[in-house]
Amino acid sequence: MQAVVTPDGLFRLGRETFRCALGRGGIRADKREGDGATPVGDLPLRRVLYRADRVAVPSCGVPVEPLSPSDGWCDDPAHPDYNRAVRLPHPARHERMWREDRVYDIVGVLGWNDAPVRRGRGSAIFLHLARPDLAPTEGCVALSEADLRAVLASGLSSVLVSPGI
Repeated sequence: MQAVVTPDGLFRLGRETFRCALGRGGIRADKREGDGATPVGDLPLRRVLYRADRVAVPSCGVPVEPLSPSDGWCDDPAHPDYNRAVRLPHPARHERMWREDRVYDIVGVLGWNDAPVRRGRGSAIFLHLARPDLAPTEGCVALSEADLRAVLASGLSSVLVSPGI
């Protein structure tokens, strides 16, 4: 099942509509590393990661894996591991997946710039938990925990980020 996300922060899945947080840089067709934008496109849900020490395993139709403190994601366009999951410590610039805040307690890995990876086109585009005030993300799509669990359980297969309403 495909969800449609619009620039006004609406996440539509079938007959349901949820509020979501988007990138601080808005929605952009010309996504670049570090611009804070959510990329326009049809982003397939590749797999789901979760903090087993904090939350129950999410129900979904894609592979689900627990996170560990050594999980990271390379966001260094100059490194061969760019836009890939990595083990920490890692020599290149990276993001920690095991975070103190709760936004990565459930993370859907979205297929952006991964087949093939193109340097500088953006990395670590996820569907994850929103902050309570729906504050902007660094380019991801974020939902409340209840809403994220509902969309994953519905059989979500992809997120279509649309430039228009």
